[in-house]
Amino acid sequence: MLVERIETLYGQPLAALEGHIATAPHDSMLSALLGSLTDLQLAERSITFHQDRLRQLAHPERSIEAFDAGHMLDNARRIGEAVAVRDAHARTLSAVLQSLHRVPAPTPQPTPAAAPPVPSARPAPAAPARTQ
Repeated sequence: MLVERIETLYGQPLAALEGHIATAPHDSMLSALLGSLTDLQLAERSITFHQDRLRQLAHPERSIEAFDAGHMLDNARRIGEAVAVRDAHARTLSAVLQSLHRVPAPTPQPTPAAAPPVPSARPAPAAPARTQ
């Protein structure tokens, strides 16, 4: 859903936006959004990895030794951390995307015709001085 919102905001597919970032300066809003999106996706992959590892360690046909228990606790802790990271990035990205919206390109306004030049105002001739 966040990917679609970024694509809608910038009017291009994610792959094109990532290509644009590769050639553009990294101090843009798009760069920040894509960086946070990458961090969010990394957290999701971490959740999946540690969840799968925990399932392997806790498989019903496998005996659990003291050594395994430590690994299980470590994987459970890492899942918790990855979930917290993912949720933080998702909230931040959602808030930023909610504050941004696509602004339509301005329609070109016709340039007004130049006004005819105003004749220069000449001062009125001075009245002759009175002699007494």
